[in-house]
Parts: sequence; C-alpha cells; structure tokens
Amino acid sequence: MTEKTFELVDRASDRKVTLPVRPGTIGPSVVDVAALNKDLGVFTYDPGFGVTASCESRITYIDGDAGVLLYRGYPVEQLAEKSSFMEVSYLLLHGSLPTRKQLEEFEGSIRHHTMINESLLRFFHGFHYDAHPMAMVSAVVASMSAFYHDTMDIYNPRQREIFAHRIIAKIPTIAAAAHKHALGQPYIYPRNDLDYCSNLLHMLYAVPCEPYHLDPVAAQALDLLFILHADHEQNASTSTVRLAGSTGANPYAAISAGVSALWGPAHGGANEAVLAMLEQIGTADHIPKFLAMAKDKSSHFRLMGFGHRVYKNFDPRAKIIREMCHKVLARLGRTDTPLFELALRLEEIALKDDYFVERKLYPNVDFYSGIIYSAIGIPRSMFTVMFAIARTVGWVAHWQEMIADPAMRIGRPRQLYTGPTRRDYVEIGKRTS
Repeated sequence: MTEKTFELVDRASDRKVTLPVRPGTIGPSVVDVAALNKDLGVFTYDPGFGVTASCESRITYIDGDAGVLLYRGYPVEQLAEKSSFMEVSYLLLHGSLPTRKQLEEFEGSIRHHTMINESLLRFFHGFHYDAHPMAMVSAVVASMSAFYHDTMDIYNPRQREIFAHRIIAKIPTIAAAAHKHALGQPYIYPRNDLDYCSNLLHMLYAVPCEPYHLDPVAAQALDLLFILHADHEQNASTSTVRLAGSTGANPYAAISAGVSALWGPAHGGANEAVLAMLEQIGTADHIPKFLAMAKDKSSHFRLMGFGHRVYKNFDPRAKIIREMCHKVLARLGRTDTPLFELALRLEEIALKDDYFVERKLYPNVDFYSGIIYSAIGIPRSMFTVMFAIARTVGWVAHWQEMIADPAMRIGRPRQLYTGPTRRDYVEIGKRTS
C-alpha cells in the first residue's frame, strides 16, 4: 500500500516539500508538518489549535460529528452503565479493564493513600475564609511536591505509579478540606471503609457532633458524573498538563497547572454558569426573550450548557446524565424544584427552535451536571472542584503517557509575529511621542 503524502510548492522560490500523512486507528489522519519550516521556511497557523494534533495518544477518542466518546476503545455509554469510577480510572491508567484481583489491589492502594500530611492540612489556615476552593486546591496540590520529593523521579515507572495513586487518592481529601475551610467547620478525615465517592461525600458533609447518613443515590450519581468527566482527549486543561509536564516539572506542578486551566468559565466552570443563567432567566415566561437575546450577535447573553467545541451532534454524556438527573431529583423529592422545571422547559423550547437545531446546539454535559450537584447539596463554588477530582485521573494518564514516550519533547508553540520591525533605541530626551 502506497504511503499517502501531500506536496506543497512555494511558487515564488519553486521550493517544495513532501509531507507524510500519518493514519490513526480510527478518526482523521494527520499531516506531519515537521519539515515545513526547514524546507519552506514557514510555520502553520492555527489559533486555538482547532485542527492541530499536538501529540499521539492511545487514551481517549472523540468523534464530534457522530457524538462518540471512547475511553481506551470502550464506549462511555457502556462504562457508565456497567462500570465504576475506580474501574474506569484503572482503565485510563493501564489501558485495559482490570481483573477482579487487579481492581481490588488498585482500590486498596487508593484507600491507603487518602490521608494528607497534617502540615499540608494546616496550609488551609493561611487562606482567607472566602477564598475560592479552586484557588486552595490548585495551591495545595502544587505544595504536595514539598512533601513527596523522594518519589518524584518522573523517569522511574514505579515512582510514577506511586504519584498516580497518591494524587487520585488525596484530591478528594484536599477538595473536602477546602470546602470545610470555607464553612469554618472541622476537617473530616477520610474513611477507608467507604468507596471513593461515598468517602468524598462523608468528608464534605459529616460533622464531629453527629453521625452522617450517606445517601447511596447521591454516591451513585457522583460516581456516574466522575466517569463522564474522567477524560476528554486534548482539552485545554489536559493540554496544559502535558505542556507543563513536557518541561520535566514535577508531576504535582503539572496537575496544579491543569487545575488552574480548568478553573476558567469556558472550561470547567461552565456547569456553574448554567445555574447562573437559569437564575437570570427566572421563569419559563422569560425563556423566549432570552432565546432571542442568544440569537442576537450584539447581545452579551450566551445560552450556557448548549453546544460544544468538539461535539457537532448531541453530547453522548448529556444523554446519560439526563437520566441520572431525573433519578436523583425523584429520589430526593425535588422534581418540582423551579430551577429543574425551568431547565426542562428551556431544553424543550430550544430543541424545537430552528436556530438552535440548524446549528446543532444541543444540551451538553454541563447543562445537567450542575443541577445534580446542586440537588445533592454541593455548593456552586465547588462545582469546578468536583470536575477537577474526576479529571485528575485523565490528566495523570496523559502525563504518564507523555513521560513514557521516548520521543517526548518540550512543548514550544510558534507564532505569527505582527509587531514592529527592528528599530533602534531613542534617548528619552529625543522622543517626540
């Protein structure tokens, strides 16, 4: 079979370059442009890296047109129905589903690492009471490198594994501590007899003065949300982790960079923005007015929770989470809450509107996740933190894949320079403007 190539010709100099095409197992092939600068003296230009493959990866595949999301080849729908977040975590890290024994050993290791150093716990006292939880989580995750510097050799596979288990185990403890600090309540230590999501809920809501009664439906909903948020290919935060990690920085610094990138309202903060939008709309009577504003390009109003940068069809995660949203609210007796009723009505009207249908602006995962978080009592300031807990395993999987790649190079994007040409320094007394 003849290898496919592209040939580009610079007509001004009559120079040409042959660019090989590299196929993937599924999805679009990529044009290898590595020789473009050497042979023609030009760079590619792709603001936002919308059509640029920044790396080769075996972890997650997305077909945005077909609404497909695969973790290591497994459809997310199957994993959401049959798996658990811990099993999916093992899958993302190791590339295959675990045997029963492997899963038990993995879960045992994660439970063994849930506590954080008392000195690290005291770091939270340095934050003001109204500090955003994401600020605290980002800072404390970065600080972990000061406590585990003896196991941060990024080229040692065993130490990479220890790091992976530590950060996945401790990120819920750190998140819960940030929440408790904001409330002014005592920190709650992890319980290793609980599963991952039940333990997180316990640390978030338990208090020393009375027993905490765990709702299994809330834990199940959280586990499902974590599966759906575990990874999403080369998104902004994952690319940030890879870029920071490509410098050889310690892995805690790389994950902290990912947390900070996730904090942006266009990324991890979108589910929080959905609830704010619903509150702004207020009642179903106001929906037509706000939909008209969303269509008006001169308006600053955006319909949050609809459409996706990658999915040009229905977000497959949204279909799954919609069902769980109904289940959680029914279990908690909150199906008649005004916000949920407004969300359903907004979805119904928008999906019948030609403007949104023609542009394939369907509800995405963020449209429903904030409603579920709110229903199980998680404050809005913690929504993005929940996202960070789930996405940590994806960040770690990508970081491990990159570090283990012998062809890894430090990330160094280029630019199209449009500033001044060379000019000479003028003494201050001779400057006219």
